[in-house]
Amino acid sequence: MIIDLHAHTDASDDSRASIEGYLKWLQKKRDLVPVDGIVLTEHRQWDPFLDYRPLEDRYGILILRGAEVETDYGHVLLYGVTGEMTERFDFADVHLDAQRVVREVEEMGGIAAPCHPGRPTIGLCEHYDNRPPLQGVRAVEALNGGSRRGENERVAGLMERHGYRGFGGSDAHLVS
Repeated sequence: MIIDLHAHTDASDDSRASIEGYLKWLQKKRDLVPVDGIVLTEHRQWDPFLDYRPLEDRYGILILRGAEVETDYGHVLLYGVTGEMTERFDFADVHLDAQRVVREVEEMGGIAAPCHPGRPTIGLCEHYDNRPPLQGVRAVEALNGGSRRGENERVAGLMERHGYRGFGGSDAHLVS
């Protein structure tokens, strides 16, 4: 099964893509892009009442949900978001304590994984140049479809030095 682990819809302030637009595109491009599912990781938010099951049934593509939050070590994707997590963390806070997020999300049964770590300012690599590494990070986004030349390559060294596993995501903000 292939799942895009990092995508945004128009629910994120910097995206213009609709979930249905993604699903139509993925269905049309199945031979070229054999993606079985997508994780919507909207910026700084979580809506517990969204239900994409009717769209999953209509398009035959799994739709999962996560969130992208901003921390003092850059951006972090959260998977397995629960009500307890949204009570403990203000997802809209752009200065969350990364170490606390990684530790407590895992304690609550979720996964917190730094995304686009090779990017300047908001990526983990840059923060590790001046600060100690985070404890408890298991994986980082090694391949990000929105990264510029050299940013994904920068992550390989980070993974090797710290023993991180890697995953990929489109980081799509547009259907195209």
